[in-house]
Amino acid sequence: MTAALTTSLGQVFRWGAVALLGLAYALASHLAAAASTPNLLGALVAIVPLLGLALVMAWRSPQRVLMLALFFAGCVALYAASDWLVTHYNWVFLLQHAGIYGLLCAAFGRTLQGGKTPMISHFASIVHGELSPALMSYTRSATWAWTSYFGAIATLSLLLFWLAPVAVWSAFANLLGIPLLALMFAGEYAVRCYVLPAADRAGPLEAIRAYRQASSDGSARLP
Repeated sequence: MTAALTTSLGQVFRWGAVALLGLAYALASHLAAAASTPNLLGALVAIVPLLGLALVMAWRSPQRVLMLALFFAGCVALYAASDWLVTHYNWVFLLQHAGIYGLLCAAFGRTLQGGKTPMISHFASIVHGELSPALMSYTRSATWAWTSYFGAIATLSLLLFWLAPVAVWSAFANLLGIPLLALMFAGEYAVRCYVLPAADRAGPLEAIRAYRQASSDGSARLP
C-alpha cells in the first residue's frame, strides 16, 4: 500500500512538474511574441526548445553520428541567420503552433482512408483488445472529430497571424492552446460517456497507462 501510494504521488508530482513547465513556457512564449520590439531573449525562447528536442532526437537516432552532424550543421546555419531570427522569430512560433496542429491533422486524417484503422480505434484497441461494433463506429467518429479540431486550430492560427495583431494571435496560440485542448478532451469524453456502454469506456488515465504499457513491449505501433 505504501509503495503504491509512493508511486502514485510520484506520478502526480511528475505530471504536475510537466504541467507547470508547459504553462511557464506558454507564458514566456506569449510575452516574447507580443513584445513591442523583437529581442534576443525572445528569439532564444523560440529557438532553444526546438534545438533541445532536435538534439534529443539526434542522440536517440540509430544513425547517431550522422544526425548529430546534421544537428550541429543546423546550429551553424541558425547562427549565420541569427540577425534575421532575432527580428522574425514570431515566424518560428507560428511554425511550431500551426505546424504541429497541421501535422496532427494529417496524421489522424490519413488513418480515415479506406482500408486503414482510424487513429482513435487503434488507441482503443490497445485498451480493449477487439472492438465492439458500437466502439468501432464511435472511435471512427472521434477520429473525424480530432482531425477536424486539429485542422481548425491550424487554420485559425494562420488566419490570426495574417489578419490580427500579433498579440491576439499569441494569446490564441500560446495562452488558449492548452485550455482549448483540455476542453476538447473533456467534450469528447462526455460524448463517449453518453453514447457508449460502460464496458466500452476507458478513462484518460487508464488509456495513457495502457498505451505506455503497450509502447514498452512494442505493440503500440501507429496504423
